Amino acid sequence: MARSFIPTLITTVSWEGFHFAGHEIRITEAKDCYGAVVWPSALVLCYFLETHAKQYNMVDKNVIEIGAGTGLVSIVASLLGARVTATDLPELLGNLQYNISRNTKMKCKHLPQVKELSWGVALDRNFPRSSSNFDYILAADVVYAHPFLEELLITFDHLCRETTIILWAMRFRLEKENKFVDRFMELFDLEEISSYPSLNIKLYKAMKKNRRSA
Repeated sequence: MARSFIPTLITTVSWEGFHFAGHEIRITEAKDCYGAVVWPSALVLCYFLETHAKQYNMVDKNVIEIGAGTGLVSIVASLLGARVTATDLPELLGNLQYNISRNTKMKCKHLPQVKELSWGVALDRNFPRSSSNFDYILAADVVYAHPFLEELLITFDHLCRETTIILWAMRFRLEKENKFVDRFMELFDLEEISSYPSLNIKLYKAMKKNRRSA
């Protein structure tokens, strides 16, 4: 393992174990970094991908995860056969790469890629429409009380093609999140496909609206 892959925020060797897609997955969290923790929405999305593998077939599909955090969802998608690009902010990439490398090496059909993505920033340069053809966009708990919801919406819109499917797990906490859903539905057809009331989490499927008739 290259030295640069060792997460700088981790001071003790600790990990959490999960079991998805026939593999034990060991995830290192950075407790002092909000984005490097496994949140319940990620577990919900992983469980859904595993149990609906026929309906939402990941094999050889181009998949991007936004706000990948610890990388758990990207790892599961990779183990299910997808070509995965896991993205997050630059300060999270060390831990993200570490987790993805340790859990996918010699186990996946396609080697996952880790890439920086700051929502709304340099999208045309880093993810040009001509070459960024994603079958699926995965997102778990990317909507919460942060000031970049408009940039998140712009990013969803930029990465989507007419046939791209968004699978998005979201925990509702504040009125701000409901307002984001309203804005999101201006651009996307949104369908609730699963609900976990005890966790206050909903799982959505979304596709870009057909604007040719608009």
